[in-house]
Amino acid sequence: MSPMGDNVVVSNMELERLLSMKGGKGEASYANNSQAQAIHAKSMLHLLRESLDRVELVKGREVPFVVVDLGCSCGSNTINVVDVMIKHMMKRYEALGWHPPEFSAFFSDLPSNDFNTLFQLLPPLAVANYGVSMEECLAANNHRSYFAAGVPGSFYRRLFPARSVDVFHSAFSLHWLSQVPECVVDKRSSAYNKGRVFIHGAEESTANAYKKQFQTDLAGFLKARSVEMKREGSMFLVCLARTSVDPTDQGGAGLLFGTHFQDAWDDLVQEGLISQEKRDSFNIPVYAASLQDFKEVVEANGSFAIDKLEVFKGGSPLVVNQPDDASEVGRALANSIRTVSGVLVDAHIGDKLSEELFLRVEHRATIHAKELLEQLQFFHIVASLSFAQ
Repeated sequence: MSPMGDNVVVSNMELERLLSMKGGKGEASYANNSQAQAIHAKSMLHLLRESLDRVELVKGREVPFVVVDLGCSCGSNTINVVDVMIKHMMKRYEALGWHPPEFSAFFSDLPSNDFNTLFQLLPPLAVANYGVSMEECLAANNHRSYFAAGVPGSFYRRLFPARSVDVFHSAFSLHWLSQVPECVVDKRSSAYNKGRVFIHGAEESTANAYKKQFQTDLAGFLKARSVEMKREGSMFLVCLARTSVDPTDQGGAGLLFGTHFQDAWDDLVQEGLISQEKRDSFNIPVYAASLQDFKEVVEANGSFAIDKLEVFKGGSPLVVNQPDDASEVGRALANSIRTVSGVLVDAHIGDKLSEELFLRVEHRATIHAKELLEQLQFFHIVASLSFAQ
């Protein structure tokens, strides 16, 4: 990144080292704040199963059937979706009267991910060499019928051996950029995001820099998967979408990061707790793409056929027990933002100021609770890809 005087800026290398959903099992942890993702994922299971039905089965295979969840994070959602995928593939084998192979599942995310919490959530393994058949595994309660391993690393690069993976799954991760574009934090650039911590409502040149970074990252992702996926395999991808053609209108992501979160940063500046430069040197590395943004990259890559590509309405990221309780709504929004960005905020301004920031987010969100419940909606790009013939 460009020099920023005395300001501490999280470098792109540090971003990869730091970026993660909040680990552990505390109030703001991903494990306790991923109910919305679970609801959205459940509503898309029929699309996932359609993608799995495109995988070509091989009779009598002697190697495990391999599924990978990229951007798995550290909650139970990844375990649930892997369970769905493997059980669906088992049933496909059984429907043909074929003995199902062994299954392996790889959970992959950046090295900063809380893999320890994830592995503690894994149910115990039940396999044939413990006297349990694969069919019995399928029916067993509180057991998994697959071997599991974690793979740390960026999914924008190679992670697996060539032609080793049958199914790739990635949900709610590809909208995270590998880096904040350098021009966005360069005061000399027309894309400098002055006064903002996100691109919602920013200058067109700023949003276009984010778009270019998203497309560069997605191209790297597809290039890596084109080597790693088996020819008969399939890939199911979900990421944040916007419905506007204008990249400065980030839709639900804009409401999440571009309103009360933005205002809370401005509060810290106005109260003299941080400088304007400190605020301006922080940018959320998220881009909600349009279908066209996504499609252009897939077509330019050329390796994959688009089996399905659509915008899916996921719903609100806020899950509250009492919608009429404004304080609960405010706390839910603050925790939702803190879960996904708190690690970066802590690194930028320190734990104490980070606490002050999110208290202000909660206060502002509480005041606007009714509006948030009515307006905050997420849309997702859902893509099913297989190798082009």
